[in-house]
Formats: sequence, structure tokens, C-alpha cells
Amino acid sequence: MRHPIIAGNWKMNKTAGETRTLVEELVKSCSNLTSVDVVLCPPFTSLWAAQEMLRNSTIKLGGQNMHWERTGAFTGEVAPDMLKEAGCHFVILGHSERRMYFKEDNEMINKKVKAAFSFGLTPILCVGESLAEREAGKTKQVVEDHVRGGFKDIPAAQAAKVVVAYEPVWAIGTGKTATPAQAEEVHAFIRGLLATLYSGDTAQHVRIQYGGSVKPDNVKELMAQADIDGALVGGASLDAATFEKIVKFGGNG
Repeated sequence: MRHPIIAGNWKMNKTAGETRTLVEELVKSCSNLTSVDVVLCPPFTSLWAAQEMLRNSTIKLGGQNMHWERTGAFTGEVAPDMLKEAGCHFVILGHSERRMYFKEDNEMINKKVKAAFSFGLTPILCVGESLAEREAGKTKQVVEDHVRGGFKDIPAAQAAKVVVAYEPVWAIGTGKTATPAQAEEVHAFIRGLLATLYSGDTAQHVRIQYGGSVKPDNVKELMAQADIDGALVGGASLDAATFEKIVKFGGNG
């Protein structure tokens, strides 16, 4: 039985002070839950503030991105061991906004997945299609390309630990959400693809999140699907009461 995982991607929001306020509220409401793993992914500048607040909590910390090199002349980038030192256990890789705005491709993302494991970080690998790609009937083609590229040369023991986040780009921040049936179809496709790339047993261990305008009123129905193991939550993770509901509804999905 795969353990549900709900992660909050704060994107470019929250100063260190605002982070302390939000995390303090979430520690009170979401700590010590056994039914679901909770991960918070604040901006790099707020990681230390969050880590201080999470010291005695079961809530885990994650980065929103990282470089694949440990050191070097990469202005503005953050290295894997920097995230680890800041208290991170997870790191989001290949988010659609990174692919779209910063032109990250499968090769770059695959390097990051490998680097994450090298430094003891669990990758949350994002995959998903745009509205144009969905309307052109290319959803599975695009998702397969992202999965194959992200998992290239990743051994089965590590592959089983990757958290995959299926995020239909057309549903991110738009208020639109894939129906539970639409989401489940793609999640099941991803799991089947992983079974082909590795084995059925490995595929059954991989947790696959849904990301795209997740809210308290749709998370339970989404999580009730056989292959949906959690949610990567964007805007709704910036409000403590809203995120608490998602976490608790998701944990009982």
C-alpha cells in the first residue's frame, strides 16, 4: 500500500517572516499525521526559516529546483548539498514552469534526478502536457517522453523512490482541474509505463501525485482513484486553513 503524499509548492511567494507565520500554523494542524506525508516547498530564501519551525515536526521540507552540479560558475543556481544542508528531504524537478520559462529539457532534468539521489534527496519529478498537446491527442506521447527522459539510466531501486507528479499544464493556476477519470487515466498510464521500463513491483512502489488546481473540494475524489497517491498543490498551499483541509481530506482519500 503506497503512503499518500501531499506537497505544497509555494513558487515565488512568502518572505522568511511570512514563511514562519504560515509554517507555525501548519505545524499546529498538520504535524504528527500518520495517514499522509506532508512536504512544504518554500522559496530558497525561506528554507532556513521553515526548517527552524519544523525541527520537531513530521512535516518535511523540499526545494523547488536545483542544479545538477555541486559547485561551479552557475550564477543564481542552488546546489543539491545546499538544499540538504538547509534541511530538505525532497526537491521538485522538471516543473512545467521550469520547462516552459527556463527551457529545461529531459536531459537536464535527468541529470538533476541523478544528482538528487547522490545527495540523499527524493526527487518529485513533474510530467504533463499543455492544452494544445491535449487537444491534439498527444497527452500520452508527451507524458511518456517526460517519464522516459526523467528516468533514463535510473536503477530500479532508486526509481521506486521517485515521486512522480502528473501536472496537466492547462490546469495549473487556471482553476480548471482534470476530472478524476481523466487524471486516473494518465496516472494508470504512467504506472503501466514504469512497469514496462522496470517491473510491476517497482511500478507499484512509485507514488504518483496529481497537480493542477487541487482544492479541498476536489482532492478527496481525486485521491479515491486507484493510481493517484497524492497531490502537488500550488496556490492553495499558501493558505494554512485551505492546505490543512487538502492534507486531511487527501490522507483519508
